[in-house]
Amino acid sequence: MKKNKQTGFATRAIHDGQEPDPLTGAVTVPIYPTSTYVQQGIGENKGYEYSRVSNPTRTRLEENLASLEGGMAAPVFASGMAAINAVACMLKSGDHVVCGNDLYGGTPRLFNQVLTCFGLEFSYVDTSEAENVERAIRRNTRMVYVETPTNPLMRLSDLAAISQICRRKKVQLVVDNTFMSPYFQQPLALGADMVVHSTTKFLNGHSDGLGGVVVCSTPKQAEKLAFLQKAAGAILSPFECWLVLRGVKTLAARMEIHDRNGRMVAGFLAEHKKVGKVFYPGLPDHPQHELAKRQMSGFGSMITFETGSLKNANKMLKKLRVCSLGESLGGVETLISHPATMTHAGLGEKGRKAIGITDGMVRISVGIEDIEDILDDLEVGLGAI
Repeated sequence: MKKNKQTGFATRAIHDGQEPDPLTGAVTVPIYPTSTYVQQGIGENKGYEYSRVSNPTRTRLEENLASLEGGMAAPVFASGMAAINAVACMLKSGDHVVCGNDLYGGTPRLFNQVLTCFGLEFSYVDTSEAENVERAIRRNTRMVYVETPTNPLMRLSDLAAISQICRRKKVQLVVDNTFMSPYFQQPLALGADMVVHSTTKFLNGHSDGLGGVVVCSTPKQAEKLAFLQKAAGAILSPFECWLVLRGVKTLAARMEIHDRNGRMVAGFLAEHKKVGKVFYPGLPDHPQHELAKRQMSGFGSMITFETGSLKNANKMLKKLRVCSLGESLGGVETLISHPATMTHAGLGEKGRKAIGITDGMVRISVGIEDIEDILDDLEVGLGAI
C-alpha cells in the first residue's frame, strides 16, 4: 500500500514532494508563477520549457499525490471533471464504459451529453453487486468506472472483486476515491488501474481551490495523461497546486477528526425522530457495513439522510447557522447540500427516481468544528420540520 515502507502516511503527506527548496532551504514549496523558462541553447534546458507542459510546483504536487495513493505518477488537472475527462480521452470512438448508476451528477452529464457525441458508449449499473459489472461488460468494453462510496447514496463497490473481473476481462478499472481520500481507502492496492480525485475536496480541504488528479499504476497511463495535459491544456495552475500541497500536509489529522465527527453525526441522525433513513457505511445497519470495514480504514464524514420532502428539507436548511448550505464537500467547515436541486439536478426527476434520490434527501459533509456545535445546529434545523 505504501510507496515507501519506511514512512507512514502522515509523514509522506508532509514530506514526499514537499522537500525543502534546494535554493533557499524554504520548508514550503515555492510557487513558480511563470509561463516559460529561459533555455541555455537549442535543446538545452533545466528540465522545464513551458508551463502547460510542466511546472516545478506542479511537479512537487504530482509526486506527493502519487506517493499517497501508492501510484507511479499523478498528473493533475484544472478540476475533478477535467481529470475525469482526461481519463475518458484515453479511449477511442466505439469503446464502451461500464459505469456506476449512482455517480456525482456531473459525471453522467459529461459522459452522456458530451462524450457520446464522439462515439463513446456508456452503460450504467448498480456496481454494489460485482455480478452486475460482469454482466454489463461487452466485447468493446475498455473501462469500468466506479465511485465508492457513491454520491449521494453511499453505496459501496467491492473493489477487490470488481478488479478481479476487470483483470480477467482485460478491462481497466478506474475508481473515484474523492469521498474517502487516500487516507481511508487505497484503490490501487485493491486492484484498481487508476484513481481519480477532485482535489477540490478533502485533499485540499479548505474550500479555496479547484483541482483534479488521476493517479496511475503504469508508465503507459502516465505517458498518455501527460500528453493529454500538454495537448488539451486543462492543467492545474501553480497557485492551485500550492494550495493542495498546503492542504495535504494536514490530511491525516483532518481525516481523523472528519471521521470522528462523522460517526457521531450519523449516530445522532439515526436516532432522531425527524429523520428517516440515514445512509452512512459506518452504521451497523448499512447493507455493506462489513465491506466498509474490510475495504476502508475509516468511514469518513459523508452522510445522506431523509427528511421526507422538499418542504421539510428546505425548512431544515434555512435554520442552519454552523452548517453551510452549498455545493461541494470535504472542507474543514461542515457543508450541507440538497442533491435533487444541486449536485443531481441535471438527472431530472425521472433519472433521480430511478436510482433512489428523493426530494427530501440532504447530504452533509461533516467538518472539523466542535462536534457539540454541529449537533446543536442540526437539532435546531430538524426542529423546524
